[in-house]
Amino acid sequence: MISFRNFALRRGQRLLLSNVDLALHAGWRVGVIGRNGTGKSSLFAAIRGEVEADAGDIDVPNKVRIASVAQETPALDDSALDFVLSGDAEVHAAIQAEANAFANEDWEAVAEAHQRLEALNGYDAGARAGKLLHGLGFSADTHDRAVKAFSGGWRVRLNLARALMTPSDLLLLDEPTNHLDLDAVLWLEQWLLKYPGTLLLISHDREFLDGLSTHTLHLHDGRAKLYTGDYTAFERQRAEHLRQQQIAFEKEQAEREHLQRFIDRFKAKASKAKQAQSRVKRLEKLAGTEAVRVERSLRIDLPVPDKLPHALLRLGDADCGYALADGGQARILEDVGFILEAGDRVALLGPNGAGKSTLVKSLVGELPLLAGERSGHPDLRIGYFAQHTVESLHEGRSPIDHLGDIAPGVATQALRDFLGKWNFPGNRAFEAVDGFSGGERARLALALIAWRKPNVLLLDEPTNHLDLDMREALAEALADFDGAIVLVSHDRHLIGLVCDTFWRVADGHAQPFDGDLDEYAAWLRNRDASEDGRAAGKRKAETAPPPPAPATKPRKANPVKLAQAEARVAELERKLKQIDAALADPGNYSDGSGRAAELTRDRETLAAQLAEAEAAWLSLYDAA
Repeated sequence: MISFRNFALRRGQRLLLSNVDLALHAGWRVGVIGRNGTGKSSLFAAIRGEVEADAGDIDVPNKVRIASVAQETPALDDSALDFVLSGDAEVHAAIQAEANAFANEDWEAVAEAHQRLEALNGYDAGARAGKLLHGLGFSADTHDRAVKAFSGGWRVRLNLARALMTPSDLLLLDEPTNHLDLDAVLWLEQWLLKYPGTLLLISHDREFLDGLSTHTLHLHDGRAKLYTGDYTAFERQRAEHLRQQQIAFEKEQAEREHLQRFIDRFKAKASKAKQAQSRVKRLEKLAGTEAVRVERSLRIDLPVPDKLPHALLRLGDADCGYALADGGQARILEDVGFILEAGDRVALLGPNGAGKSTLVKSLVGELPLLAGERSGHPDLRIGYFAQHTVESLHEGRSPIDHLGDIAPGVATQALRDFLGKWNFPGNRAFEAVDGFSGGERARLALALIAWRKPNVLLLDEPTNHLDLDMREALAEALADFDGAIVLVSHDRHLIGLVCDTFWRVADGHAQPFDGDLDEYAAWLRNRDASEDGRAAGKRKAETAPPPPAPATKPRKANPVKLAQAEARVAELERKLKQIDAALADPGNYSDGSGRAAELTRDRETLAAQLAEAEAAWLSLYDAA
């Protein structure tokens, strides 16, 4: 489907990719990985035709429909549902045309719109858009809210839902999980598994990649190499490839040394000149296998807490929320009882907006309780990471400046040594944060927290913008941490390595969840299936008559009545089909006789009769 031939790409003076020769086939789900700055997003821009190759070619067939997530969402008055629905431009246009035709009583245009919607299977488009919104965490009461009323993170979700709504053969997703909670990540993974087209996915979430990828495209050192399998399979294959490369290099170096010794020894002897010359040619023909360059292995160390009491932090009968400007209260969580002891590793699960961050802020003490009490040990020292922690870094100041602010009097070399462990080596420690990426800023914020030697870490989405290597290093550091941890994250790999206790925060309560992450994912799927079943049952109940009262004795269905009921259903279905055909005929709208309105009323009556006949037939069938 997509082929690269000697493809090269630059950004400014920097060569991102060169000599790329590979093909990505239809139906593949490709995880695109690599450290920040290796060209992943630029590669997507090239596929979309937004940037041109600096050398070679990229071939994307013209007929391929491409969908991707917009980077920005304008402040629109459109409702969330309508914004997502507009991702399917043809269906959205047909729905708008139908609405305008009805408003103008243009019955010929109504018929045309009706035909168009039938051809596009557009009558269920609203339901599909609503299901996307629900899966990505939008409650039903927000579907009619204007797009401009949502915060930035929720607008990113709207863009994602709109991209999923767009009919496509190729779907490009760049870090789609960054603004999602774990519930939405699990839902998105299941949706993408059913996507019939080709998926290219940039992600730093290895569990997400392992759950989806059939192939892995690794960008490294200006090259792109394609591997078969998910991220874990890539790690195994790459390790073996590097091992074989090192063996080949060492073998070649030994042969070079042997040839050079012969040449140096015999090049001056006439009797050996011919042999020496042949070895010179052999030496020139050696492949020149590169030694394996050891990639910088990121490792971070969280300092051991100075003091680690057993009972650290407690909330008792706590109501958590916000005091309003008018004197009222916005109560988010009620009657929370939470005790944190040394060695506890708690992951908070649940949808965004349910109160996870509110609970963390209440534990920190940043948010006063509305009721109940908060108590902490005198030696309690909290390290708190949240999004505003990253945003609070001062523009124009360097990592060494920020660390010096909280470590007055400490020698500069000691500060440099500490920052070097957090991958701010050499002059990087003196560069202003203005030019830092989101991942670099998050890493600096975590380093500032670690300097204080906390015995409790309260971490709210610490991995946003961190690449895979840094996430792995953070997971290992947290696993070795002696203090207590409360973690909010959508990164299942991090949660799985760090946490052994789970609390679900939802519906105004925070309660322990008895199970691991796999059991939580299964519980979510079963719950969603049950809710879909209840919703379907409710819709059927709204259109069908009340069921007949149960008989006092089981009785065999009368086969004559069963046959009559089947015939009744078939007859009503036939009539309904005839009316649908008539409604699609423009002639019934142009003569001004009101025939179209009459047909519409007849269709509604027949639909109700069919629902009743089906219910009666089903009751007889069940008794048969």
